Amino acid sequence: MTASGPLKTLRRLAGPILAAGALVLAAPALAQQKPTDWGWPQPYEKISDKSVQWLKDKGWWPLQIAFQPPWSGQNTINLVMDKQGLLTKRGIEAKLQAFPSGPAINEVMISGRFQAGNGGNFPFSSLVDKNIPVKAIAVINVNLLHAMVVPNDSTLKSLKDLKGSNPAATIGIVTGSSAEFYFQMSAAYHGLEVGKDVILKNMPPGEQMALPKGLAGVVPWDPTPTIMTEERKVGRFLDTSFPYNVYEGTYYVRQELIDNVPDVVQALSDAAVEATLWTRLNPEAAVKSMQEDPNLKNYSSEILLQQVKAYNNLYKPTYMYPLAEFWGKANEPIFNWLFQQKRIQRPLKAADFAAAVDKRFMDKTFAKLGWAIPKVPPFIPSNWTGQFDKMPYPEYSTPLNTKVAQAFPEKGDLTKAWSFAGKTYNP
Repeated sequence: MTASGPLKTLRRLAGPILAAGALVLAAPALAQQKPTDWGWPQPYEKISDKSVQWLKDKGWWPLQIAFQPPWSGQNTINLVMDKQGLLTKRGIEAKLQAFPSGPAINEVMISGRFQAGNGGNFPFSSLVDKNIPVKAIAVINVNLLHAMVVPNDSTLKSLKDLKGSNPAATIGIVTGSSAEFYFQMSAAYHGLEVGKDVILKNMPPGEQMALPKGLAGVVPWDPTPTIMTEERKVGRFLDTSFPYNVYEGTYYVRQELIDNVPDVVQALSDAAVEATLWTRLNPEAAVKSMQEDPNLKNYSSEILLQQVKAYNNLYKPTYMYPLAEFWGKANEPIFNWLFQQKRIQRPLKAADFAAAVDKRFMDKTFAKLGWAIPKVPPFIPSNWTGQFDKMPYPEYSTPLNTKVAQAFPEKGDLTKAWSFAGKTYNP
């Protein structure tokens, strides 16, 4: 008995249909590609067309990202993301905009003109206080050196030597910045009264670098103090921030992005970590990317490379995970001081910082890489006895006392196999 015409047709079609089905089933396997040399899994995950349209409808295309060129570590991550097209590869058109300090970025974030930004602990506290709808998704810099730099011929040996200055000694500083908080804490510890023994003069980092006449000193953050003391040799450290502030800077986004286009926020989280990995493998090339920025073109490659090693490659890359409880406690002294000085309106606590963190995106980033989430930042020793309400803090790993980069990965750092620079590591 022979098959009828329609049945023959179905049988002729069955072979190609089944083959096509097999190809569809095999597609996910074919899509798995070799990771990049710097350890990022392939292929890149692109944001949806729907998310692109939403951003365009909001007038947020290209996405506006605010960063600070004169802020080490953070500047590298942002510039590498930009120069290497790490957001473009994920389907995002973005524009990186330079600002001199955190307070300047706060202004554009409060106005709603920018959708993502980078801020130090002090400026971010101000955003939290004002209930600006932003959430930190990553820690983008830790243990940034802030220092009191005085002229080489200064007779000062310690901050306490400024006690009783008549007239009051003038200090150049960016008010409203993390530098001010550090100096206020150190001054209090050394018995100084701001407004009586010392006067703070608002001064951007570029002006501080010249160490103008008439100032007792300036309080910049890296790379400025390192350039002043190591390269230009116009001054020396009188005091540093590490005993008074365990510092972090955060990468944050507007809540509207999280609510409406979470894939965009995920892309930002992924790209920031990938930029860190790329920099670990290519530190010299990262320096070249930085020198292409007009704000950094006059910085020497030697200084920039030293800064990359100190603030991008010194610690395990897991430092980027936003440990909300730890950083909330670390920032509580800032909150307390700000409220006492009537610089913020609410008596913020560690829980308020934690509420301003959204760790879900970094959770997914770490899961893609197979990295274990740390319990504490990698620069904190296992036997550390520090208490954030008691200054000065006992020693922990900083760019001043740690010159050899931490090994990564070590036992406990991975949840699955991960490769970097041609070598595969297993949990």
